Amino acid sequence: MPKNIFTRDRSLPLNRKHKIAIAGVGALGAAAVALTAVPASGQTTTTSEAAPTAKVAYSTQQIQDVQAGVTGQLASASQKVAAIEAKQEAAAKKETAAKKAAAKKAAAKREAKQSTSRSAARTEVKKSYPNNLDGWIREARAIMKKHGIPGSYEGIHRNIMRESSGNPMAINDWDINAINGIPSKGLLQVIPPTFEAYHVAGTSKNIYDPVANIVAACNYAADKYGTMDNVDSAY
Repeated sequence: MPKNIFTRDRSLPLNRKHKIAIAGVGALGAAAVALTAVPASGQTTTTSEAAPTAKVAYSTQQIQDVQAGVTGQLASASQKVAAIEAKQEAAAKKETAAKKAAAKKAAAKREAKQSTSRSAARTEVKKSYPNNLDGWIREARAIMKKHGIPGSYEGIHRNIMRESSGNPMAINDWDINAINGIPSKGLLQVIPPTFEAYHVAGTSKNIYDPVANIVAACNYAADKYGTMDNVDSAY
């Protein structure tokens, strides 16, 4: 049987290694005794029992509150966005209405101005062109100017005096045109077909109307002779 390391054979001398081993074992034994002998009060004790596991309680209440809070914030944000959009839409409608009102007002103002101008023009015509030969020629020349029809006051007056002596109701019932059933009529003795062909828009369609008769005759003379000024006889 092997010998106990703590029992040595006295017949064998102890060397240095034996002494160190014995001293180490003795120190370990003393430490073990000291640990078991520590008093309970104020000192750390060792135990083999495990600490009880703490119980954890779970609840959905906090999560529900968080969800409710987020939902409320989203709803509030949506309401703010809707309010902003409503304000923008209202502002746009207001601006559009203001523009329409301004355009309508401007149109009414232009129409009133144009109406006034037309009324003034009509008044001016009545005041500027008396109902006589002088007035008829001047009014006819104003219309001719707008349509680019040439003819001087003197050339028109000269031909009127030769053709009708200034009588707007004059009619020729003896020349070839009369024989053919289309007598010459008016201040410048124009036959009906010529009057209709050279009638100028805006003037009367009555061949005996002095202004309409002058303008149509001058329009015809411009086409055939270059201008009424070039006419010195029946044309």
